[in-house]
Amino acid sequence: MTTGQATTTMTDLRTDCTADADGRLTFTLRAPSAAGGLLLRLRPEKGEPEKVLRTLDLEPAADGRPCAVLEPEPALAEGRWDVYLIPEPGAPRQRLRPGLRDLRTLVDGHLRERPSPVAVRVPYVTKDGYLGLRAWLRTAHAEVEGVHVTDRSMTVRARLHGAAFGEAPAVRLRVRGGGGTERTVEPVTDKDGRGFSFTVDYGELAADAGPGKRVWDLFIAVDGETSVRIGRLLDDVAERKNVFVLPAAVIGGAEVRPFYTVDNDLSVRADRA
Repeated sequence: MTTGQATTTMTDLRTDCTADADGRLTFTLRAPSAAGGLLLRLRPEKGEPEKVLRTLDLEPAADGRPCAVLEPEPALAEGRWDVYLIPEPGAPRQRLRPGLRDLRTLVDGHLRERPSPVAVRVPYVTKDGYLGLRAWLRTAHAEVEGVHVTDRSMTVRARLHGAAFGEAPAVRLRVRGGGGTERTVEPVTDKDGRGFSFTVDYGELAADAGPGKRVWDLFIAVDGETSVRIGRLLDDVAERKNVFVLPAAVIGGAEVRPFYTVDNDLSVRADRA
């Protein structure tokens, strides 16, 4: 099967996609038959050539439809992946549209312990209506289990995956592009060495807010040195930013709002007019 770059042909061909609890994805084409296979392409940065491709063989499913399986290992590189059909060797690849996406096993994914590296892949519909995969691959991850917001603070409940607490754990809020500007909050840790919670005082962030926007990214330093990003990755939501909108508070003339980034990580924005 050809994996080199080819001209993309528009198509309305759809594929169903089913996820299981082990991270396996099964693609079943809505077609009576198809040769060739599927091509997964890691979407490159704008202006950059594509570099990372993965091919999957098509085999008949129980109902005779062509089917391809993406096994949990090797893990996909972090980023956004596009899904194509290669009808036959040498033929132009055809981008696939989504059919049924059965992601029920992903909904409670935060309840399962994840070893290091933490590998996640979530099928989703792209802005232009095609099937895509959002993948994360991190040495360790701190999964948000709840965010409680008041008009003065936010309290976050989270759990470590792929790591455990050592000595002197600390939550670090780092100003994005701020040249090392940082605030530290002491977490309350669970006896199992993985669960933790912490409270961020909005007044402190508002006091640091100059004109314009300042973004604080949240990390947990598990042992005084190793920092792990805090976010929510372990469910069926590929893009949280515009779906889970958390309330803002106004303190000292600044608006403070926690939010999920385009990578589903948790940050806090402090804006002052």
